[in-house]
Amino acid sequence: MTYPTPAHNGTTASLDERVTGALVGAAVGDALGGPVEGYSPEQILERHGGRVHGVVGPWNGDDWRTARPLAPYHKGDGHVTDDTLMTHALVRVYGTVRDHLDAYAIAEHLVPDLISNPRWIPELEAEALPLQRIFLAEKWLVARIHYGHVDPREAGTGNIVNCGAAMYMAPVGLVNAANPAAAYAEALDVAGAHQSSYGREAAGVLAAAVAAACVPGATPESVVAAALSLAKDGTRAAIEAVCEVAARHSDFESALVPLRAAVAPYDTVGPDYRAPSLGARRPSRLHAIEELPVALGTLLVSGGDFRHAVLGAVNYGRDCDSIATMAGALAGALGSPVPEDWAKTVAEASRLDLWEPAATLTQVAREVFERDVRRRRAHEDAFAAIGGTGCSG
Repeated sequence: MTYPTPAHNGTTASLDERVTGALVGAAVGDALGGPVEGYSPEQILERHGGRVHGVVGPWNGDDWRTARPLAPYHKGDGHVTDDTLMTHALVRVYGTVRDHLDAYAIAEHLVPDLISNPRWIPELEAEALPLQRIFLAEKWLVARIHYGHVDPREAGTGNIVNCGAAMYMAPVGLVNAANPAAAYAEALDVAGAHQSSYGREAAGVLAAAVAAACVPGATPESVVAAALSLAKDGTRAAIEAVCEVAARHSDFESALVPLRAAVAPYDTVGPDYRAPSLGARRPSRLHAIEELPVALGTLLVSGGDFRHAVLGAVNYGRDCDSIATMAGALAGALGSPVPEDWAKTVAEASRLDLWEPAATLTQVAREVFERDVRRRRAHEDAFAAIGGTGCSG
């Protein structure tokens, strides 16, 4: 297996480098965050005798098979979680459809992939159906669409409102690279099969942010501005509050507590991540998932540096595998290099080729762009023919 060198300059990074950086970066962030997911920054500090600075072992050491609440998952040692499994599944759907996706594509391709094709599941250290690993909010896709025959565009209604759709939506942003508004619209359609309310909104905004990160010369600030230009309701308010605080910090250590305080009014889970409040994860126009605003916040604190952004997300704790997945995708799309030793360790430990999905998605993005140009020109010709203003170009 070869390990391509990612770009070092966000202005000159090519599409190939940005897609690779985003997808490999998301997987690396996921794997680094997995072993400390669900804990507080203080608990992480005590458990590891300091902050996490790379790949670490399971929280309960060799007792990971039986120790609750994580058993039977081997979280740690470079194993990716369901965030990456779902991301790669969505890439496979793009590889099949080779065009823009909608909720029906999820029903026709992603759901069958989850229940029909055994794959290596790193946390189980075995081949299994992805359905046997994904969380309840993702199993909802199968229950509602495959067994319930619900209209895919509405299937997300009634689900746990969480980051389940946002965590794997980076590919939508990459297919719509440099077009945040298009990424937002496509992700909202795709995520309708899975989520509603602020869970669906977060998926749209994450995809838009990834697309914005692909713009030549993009910065963390321009990515946040693009996200705010599209985000609605509580999601927009949460991003604004968190990023206002993040802008005052340049080191994740000093930012951890202030970032949590900034997002807390919008987060329904509450202070104890493992004991959610009675109002947790219900639809609301006033609230937001925690993961997306904090991921954007760590991107700002880090100045777009991959290592700094991901480690900030990991040491934040709580749902830090998903936060680090999002932060890794954003920093990678900006062109910040993913540490090669981390990528190699995660690929080998997870027994996954982290680069093949990126190669597939890059080619799909090019094909979709070419098709979009043809469709746009056909529309321009038709509009001009009925008396509309002709295109001057």
